[in-house]
Amino acid sequence: MIARSAAKVHIAVAKGPNAFRTISEAADVLGVPQHVLRFWETRFSFIRPMKRAGGRRFYRPQDVAVLTGVRALLHGAGLSIKDVQALHREQGLSSVIAAGLGLPAVRGAGPPAPDLKVAGTIDAVHRGRLVASLNELTASKARLDLLLDHPQQ
Repeated sequence: MIARSAAKVHIAVAKGPNAFRTISEAADVLGVPQHVLRFWETRFSFIRPMKRAGGRRFYRPQDVAVLTGVRALLHGAGLSIKDVQALHREQGLSSVIAAGLGLPAVRGAGPPAPDLKVAGTIDAVHRGRLVASLNELTASKARLDLLLDHPQQ
């Protein structure tokens, strides 16, 4: 007689980066239990996975990016739920997503912005630095485009 285990077996399926994820797949990617994702949906209005018939959740790539940011802010940065809600309200969804990418998301976490007297104006020194940086980035992009168009053998 063969004994069968009651434990569920998850088979890893390679999905493309733009594929939708089930709640179990999203939970596995994030390293949190499924009930945590359901709880976050009740606390953060900006977490809205697609729901199919029967209430089955499907997370789009941007949903997973948002959840990654929420996890980084709550578990990594130690912010409270109210802090993350305030961050979203004050700085928008991109700041939450940036936290998941390891970019500064909390006001004051990055380098201080130059003190500009009038909004929309930049002094000559800062303008020169920005133009030089833009030129370097444009040149780098051109080199990368060339490499992509003509890969070395």
